[in-house]
Amino acid sequence: MRTRLYKAIELEKGYTPVVSPSNSELKYIEFGRLYLPKKGDEYVGKTGSRETVLTVFTGKASVEAETQSQNVSYAMIGKRRDVFLGKPTMVYLPRNTQYRVTAKTNELEVGVSMAPSAQDCPPALANPEDVIERTVGAWNWRRKVYTAIGGDVEASRLLVGETINPPGNWSSSPPHKHNTKSGDEALLEEVYFYKVKPVQGYGLQRIYTAPEDKEPFNEAYVVENNDTVVLPRGYHPVVAAPGYHLYYLWVLAGEERRYGAWSDDPKHSWLRSYESTMREIMG
Repeated sequence: MRTRLYKAIELEKGYTPVVSPSNSELKYIEFGRLYLPKKGDEYVGKTGSRETVLTVFTGKASVEAETQSQNVSYAMIGKRRDVFLGKPTMVYLPRNTQYRVTAKTNELEVGVSMAPSAQDCPPALANPEDVIERTVGAWNWRRKVYTAIGGDVEASRLLVGETINPPGNWSSSPPHKHNTKSGDEALLEEVYFYKVKPVQGYGLQRIYTAPEDKEPFNEAYVVENNDTVVLPRGYHPVVAAPGYHLYYLWVLAGEERRYGAWSDDPKHSWLRSYESTMREIMG
């Protein structure tokens, strides 16, 4: 049986690929992790035919990039010791770009998200103050969502952000999917990359398809620190275990670029009206 869970692997210096169309059901997204253990370490990469988003998980970095039309330099970016301590810093790089990442602190870790691009978009830096922060849901499905590379950043396919679940709380709830083309829903695949605090913790990820899906599945995975899950289609709620904060980087890409273009599982969509009622009560 095909797995959609990719367990954590030990990082070596440099870039480590995690998931891509070559080892998963994904058609568009590639995701990997860049690790530079010592201050001054460097990594040189090329985007080729893909646009790329660099997400600074921990540490500080400098990024220099040479695109087809300009050179850019972002010095001393990254402002958190771990992903649970504030908003992210992300860098968008267009296709046909050569870039250099230099570690400005020890233990620099960067997420590298990629997708095929048909546009020459300008490079962009999303600092923490540029990131859109929302608190969504209610009760034990209340969570914090950070959108860093969204509609305000020009890109071909990629949409990238983060979600943080408090201990015991759910996200992607009510469960939603984005694998049907319609007015409200776009064809978008997704990748979740997880971190847990404290690191020995875990969460549970469920992925299940709509009844009309021609290749149905209904699966649940235990997700632990530095695990990755691919979401080619289907509803995909996730919950943090009691006592453990759960973080995930989310990466979306598909046939069109529309954040929020999803549909809820009709069985659980009543939660939306409950959320609205709670917001009215709480002001």
